[in-house]
Amino acid sequence: MANSKSAAKRARQNEVRALRNTNVRSRVKGVIRGFHEALTAGDKEKLEEALKAATREIRRAATKGVYHKATASRRVSRLVLAFNKAK
Repeated sequence: MANSKSAAKRARQNEVRALRNTNVRSRVKGVIRGFHEALTAGDKEKLEEALKAATREIRRAATKGVYHKATASRRVSRLVLAFNKAK
């Protein structure tokens, strides 16, 4: 329980940010799942679109502070390596 007005405000902000971060992480997981599904299906065009969508969402999450820049870069790198291996 917050003991001051500023602590109460900070608690409210943390709740809002936690919700936003959860939504962003969920969206990133979804596009990565779509990429892996396209990878197993073997459809090259669908795979390329899924890679674009996944990298866009991962980088957006990094700019919003949900992921660290290095974490986002590593995730994108792994997706690109899988994409190039599938080619």
